[in-house]
Amino acid sequence: VLWHGYHFIFVCKPQSHTSLYDWLGRLEPGVDIHTQTRRIKNKGKFETHTLRYANDVPLTEGEGALRVNWMEHKVVREGKQTYMNSFVIDRPINADNALELAGAGRARWKVENENNNTLKTKGYHLEHNFGHGKQHLSSLLATMNILAFLLHTLLEANDEAYRLIRQRLGSRKTFFEHVRALTYYQCFGNLPELFDFMMRGLEIGPYEFG
Repeated sequence: VLWHGYHFIFVCKPQSHTSLYDWLGRLEPGVDIHTQTRRIKNKGKFETHTLRYANDVPLTEGEGALRVNWMEHKVVREGKQTYMNSFVIDRPINADNALELAGAGRARWKVENENNNTLKTKGYHLEHNFGHGKQHLSSLLATMNILAFLLHTLLEANDEAYRLIRQRLGSRKTFFEHVRALTYYQCFGNLPELFDFMMRGLEIGPYEFG
């Protein structure tokens, strides 16, 4: 990652990086390991975020080990721990940026959940069998899926008709089922024409009081 000129925030747990945690165990709390606590309101309820971090620690044993900055992030809500993770980061950590860096680390799961899992389980059928094909079939199928997801994301941000239809139908799978059935029996000249037909049938949008 660094060789390509990028920055990183990677998960780093005691089970996978024992030498780093041995090193952390020899550091002095309050001097080498800093602690910060923040109380933040999230969805109407307060959470306590506890951040522990140390800069310039070796990632592995031996000479020439990459020096990284380590952070532990714990979230407690109504007396119950709801989140706990640790990261290594190439950017220096301080009291001003610790919470922001922790949020960036947590965003990795948001990408996994709202992007990858959507493609696999919400009707796009991005499956392991996309590895089949002797030349470019797997890449073609995956690319078409990702382009479809991109188009739907743009529609969700910019097309009121699409938002209304999705809201009424609920899940992506149901939306795809309706589109598949309609286009099987009827040819629509474009998406606005298709969406107008669906809104009329669902009695929403301009047809809500028709």
